[in-house]
Amino acid sequence: MSESPSPPDWPARLGNAGVLLLLAALAWLAAGLQSRELAWTDPGLQRWLAAAAAVVAYVAFCTMIHWRQRRRQRAPAFAATGSDAILVAYASQTGMAEDLARRTAAALSEAGGGVRLLAINRVDAQVLRDSSQALFVVSTYGEGDPPDMAAGFARRVLGKDQALASLRYAVLALGDSSYAQFCGFGRRLDAWLRHQGAQSLFDRIEVDNAEPGALRHWQHQVGVLAGRSDQADWSTPHYARWRLQARAQLNPGSAGGACFHLALVPEDGTELAWQAGDVAEIGPRHSAEAVRQWLQRQGLDGNAVVADGEPLAAFLARHQWPQPAQLEGRSVAQWAAQLKPLPHREYSIASIPADGRLELLVRQWRSEDGSLGLGSGWLTAVAADGAGIDLRLRTNSHFHMPAGPCPLILIGNGTGLAGLRALLKARIAAGQRRNWLLFGERNRRSDYFFEAEIEGWRESGWLERVDLVFSRDQAEKIYVQQRVGEAAAALAEWVAAGACIYVCGSLQGMAPAVDAQLRAALGAEVLEQLAEQGRYRRDVY
Repeated sequence: MSESPSPPDWPARLGNAGVLLLLAALAWLAAGLQSRELAWTDPGLQRWLAAAAAVVAYVAFCTMIHWRQRRRQRAPAFAATGSDAILVAYASQTGMAEDLARRTAAALSEAGGGVRLLAINRVDAQVLRDSSQALFVVSTYGEGDPPDMAAGFARRVLGKDQALASLRYAVLALGDSSYAQFCGFGRRLDAWLRHQGAQSLFDRIEVDNAEPGALRHWQHQVGVLAGRSDQADWSTPHYARWRLQARAQLNPGSAGGACFHLALVPEDGTELAWQAGDVAEIGPRHSAEAVRQWLQRQGLDGNAVVADGEPLAAFLARHQWPQPAQLEGRSVAQWAAQLKPLPHREYSIASIPADGRLELLVRQWRSEDGSLGLGSGWLTAVAADGAGIDLRLRTNSHFHMPAGPCPLILIGNGTGLAGLRALLKARIAAGQRRNWLLFGERNRRSDYFFEAEIEGWRESGWLERVDLVFSRDQAEKIYVQQRVGEAAAALAEWVAAGACIYVCGSLQGMAPAVDAQLRAALGAEVLEQLAEQGRYRRDVY
């Protein structure tokens, strides 16, 4: 499909017009001076200052125009075509959504994927039909209105039905919660896409006044989508110091990766404060041995002092390492100052503050050569018992416990049980008994995490129903989505009684398969309504 012409550069045109008007005014004044005898009079301090201010303003205006032009020239172009290219569309009022969209496109492009970046006024129904995946970064203007640049899109596209069943999408909605229609345009866009049959990659992420945690969550999901976890945070990470209090493997002998139950407490003794559904962001570290080997290969002294008097070895443990070419002709302090911190890793919190500690369920990941993953390796193997852990809490209000005594259906697989466990703990603490857990893993003997606890809740009535599935305990593999399909009638009854549905676990495989089974069981329109009402929520990764 051919690209439409770029929109006119109105700032540049207005600037040129302003300069022409100024020159015309000066010419008119000069012509007037020629008609009478020239005589010098002191204009006075006030007029001198006014003239100086006009000159400064003019220079600043010209500098701004030049900077904007240079910025456009430096900005990377993302114009890949074909259905494999990921569409990144933005609707911006002040420029923030556009900047985030460009960062998103750059992250996807750096991972080797094709990206097509478009302002939303250049997106039409055909563009959407030609795309297999799309990411929308959109602002809301005023009380739920689209930004000015999106008004035509809202009228031409959102006002009509389209067949978009082959589109997978995600929405980053920017807004201000002081307005009644918070993120109104983003919510409207998300609802319309669902109604057209498009499948969400993950639930809509809403950002209140550029809240850093929500933006980090979007960046993390984009990294997962791109298949890269090594991209540095867009904003400088600020962690608190926690201590690894306990660690135990829960699945020895499992056919899958080793899973560990970890407990952490803040080193400064501050009060524990989070809600079920929130996320712990961990700042990982390279092992001391890996740092030592790298320093040895580069012929560098790990005791050399870098920023704030920190030894180079300690500094390298928390940062991405440079390529050898980046070291040539530069001092240690020079190249060290350019290093980016290691990107954070996100983990659903598996406990509530009343437990007295923050608990995680982490699967140890290994690459094909057997080397440990950076984040999971740090938490499950590299960090010693009692070690300091860089950690910050991220509010995940979208996955908080539902208000009121509604029934709750919890669906998940693998380490997704962590977030579901915290929700169950919060429900039990609130005296809510109408809870239903559907959970899947590989083998019951080795992979039934927190078995004694879950069975105890079932026996005491805190779990009204439990549906388990272990894929490798029979000849034919069975997964949690099949249990969802088998329980279709009961699911419909629970939903009719006001139940909320929470899903936590794998973005690839489980989440879309469960979504498809829920659509079949409840109807696409009902599931869409549940999502709009906040009764269908997902925390997938």
